[in-house]
Amino acid sequence: MSKVMKSMMISDIQREVGDCREVLVVDTSKLTAVATNQWRIAMQKKNIRILGVKNAVARKALSEIGLKGLDKALAGPSTLVWGGEDIVALSREISEWAAKAKEASIKGGAIGDSPLSPGDVESLSKSPGRKELLSQLAGLILSPGARLAAALLGPGGRVSGAIAAKADAEDAGESSVESSPEA
Repeated sequence: MSKVMKSMMISDIQREVGDCREVLVVDTSKLTAVATNQWRIAMQKKNIRILGVKNAVARKALSEIGLKGLDKALAGPSTLVWGGEDIVALSREISEWAAKAKEASIKGGAIGDSPLSPGDVESLSKSPGRKELLSQLAGLILSPGARLAAALLGPGGRVSGAIAAKADAEDAGESSVESSPEA
């Protein structure tokens, strides 16, 4: 392959991946054409991008944009996968898909310079995603305030209840005195 052609392929991969710094590598070479097409359509609906690549060209293109952790994963037939909501959602989708399609396998991935083994991708797929982490964080941030409000309202509610009971008792006492005949 000529240098011009390689240069064009490198710039095409870089343009496709863009600013994404979270990429997984899968092997889809054993899938049938129908299964591959169904998988591509399913991933496209979830805004997950797929690109079959030549390993040496992909390695050079991705290392130039800061994804240097893919060296071990880029061996043999390789397909780059990126996009989705976040790396956890991407890992979850690819892991689910790989479990369904036994012919396909996860080869690894990278988050920036940090490489991911197939086991790392699998464990990442089981961790909470961005939305779950944000909701947990919001709960942790709001819980001290809720506990403080409950602590302040608890004794205050008991005091106001005691005052209301005393007032009711006094009203009942006055009404019984008013209703009794005087001599």
